Amino acid sequence: MSMSDPSTPIRVRFAPSPTGFLHVGGARTALFNYLLARSRGGQFLLRIEDTDLERSTPEMVDAILNGLTWLGLAWDEEPVYQSKNRSAHVAAANQLLEQGHAYRCFCSKEELDSKRRKAEEEGRAYRYDGTCRGLSPDEIENNLEANKPFVVRFSVPQEGITRFKDMVRKNVAVQNTEIDDFVILRSDGSPVYQLAVVVDDMTMQVTHIIRGEDHISNTPKQILLYLALGAKPPKFGHVPLILGSDGKRLSKRHGATSVLAFEEQGILPEAMFNFLALLGWSAKDNREFYQPEEIIKRFEPAGFNKTPAVFDQDKLQWLNSQHIKALSASELLQRVQPVFARHDLEEAFTAAGETVNLNALTLLQEKMRTLEEFATFGQYFWVDPENYSQEAVERYFQNADEARKTLSAVERVLTSCDPFDADRIEVVMRDLADEMGVKAATLIHPVRVALTGFHVSPSLFDMMAILGQETCLRRLQNAVAYLKS
Repeated sequence: MSMSDPSTPIRVRFAPSPTGFLHVGGARTALFNYLLARSRGGQFLLRIEDTDLERSTPEMVDAILNGLTWLGLAWDEEPVYQSKNRSAHVAAANQLLEQGHAYRCFCSKEELDSKRRKAEEEGRAYRYDGTCRGLSPDEIENNLEANKPFVVRFSVPQEGITRFKDMVRKNVAVQNTEIDDFVILRSDGSPVYQLAVVVDDMTMQVTHIIRGEDHISNTPKQILLYLALGAKPPKFGHVPLILGSDGKRLSKRHGATSVLAFEEQGILPEAMFNFLALLGWSAKDNREFYQPEEIIKRFEPAGFNKTPAVFDQDKLQWLNSQHIKALSASELLQRVQPVFARHDLEEAFTAAGETVNLNALTLLQEKMRTLEEFATFGQYFWVDPENYSQEAVERYFQNADEARKTLSAVERVLTSCDPFDADRIEVVMRDLADEMGVKAATLIHPVRVALTGFHVSPSLFDMMAILGQETCLRRLQNAVAYLKS
């Protein structure tokens, strides 16, 4: 049965190496595979490629699993650990040897290095010249009896073309003469990536593979392995790489090294899901804001872009702000609680009570780009400002005497403001401005600084009503004392 047969259940996999965190590129690869599976009613599988035993750690495995879980990419079967499949990899290599699709190569490292240097000197690409491809059975036997080290190489057909239909690039064709007789077993008997990945994908019955374009040179080799092992290759899709804002390949220098670092920055998982999906794919409807379920519904491989995507931190924060706005007040309350705990605001948050918290969060919701900002720029709803931002001081506290007189006058009229609600507060303050012969903004800006520590905030009058009369008066007094010092 063809892998493209619609009756074949789609099975995709994400296969990270646990030698580092789940980074943006890996997360996008996982997401695209997940979207293909979910949009077609298929299965999303996970394989941990832990054959680099020196660099693979349980901590990195946990970090990868936690990153996928945070993004909402639930896998459908128990994770497969590649290191446990070594016997199957070796058995496949032996099968290829027996069937004449592979051969033992006894060339020493020194011989190969010499040939590589010569190719470099002559300005040509190095490819193994097939020295051991034509060894007679007697020569092979003599080398084995002499315990001469060997690797196992795949015997690439010496004519013909290897073709495949790529989900992104359409038709790809490579002359077999351009493909090296690549190693599939090292001299210590351990399997090489090309063999291990093919055997594991066959065992897991993977039907589709989406991965970065940096893997495209591996695909013809892997297709030849599938065919030699008697299996039909899966469908491949190679998406362009992600670039930083400087046009270079995305790396640690461009920001977070782990997807979970974005959680610490206050990014919502659904916003990250949305952002990653648009790094190389589009629904072609001129929209950018989607909930995960919408992306799953609209996902089609035809939407893949053929040009590299650019990681834009500003766009991520804008998308995050849109997803924050889409949360209900109760959902937002639940999302910010861990953030407040990290900032030692949990006690003040709890003491404020649910009504105050919901009102404060709803007011902040329109302005905040990240959950983290609720605890940094919005903390004045729960604790008095410990200081005033330099920009706020330079703008509105520069003339200390004038600012002090203004705040004292506001304190005086607010003391008798009843009821202390947004409408009444606005009337009282505008009346005071008329009395003083100044614009209302002359009062509003320094009061905002006194109450928040910042020169920007949501609606001042709504904010004051939520803070309450006692808190507003206390902070005005604190600001007056600061201006006297």
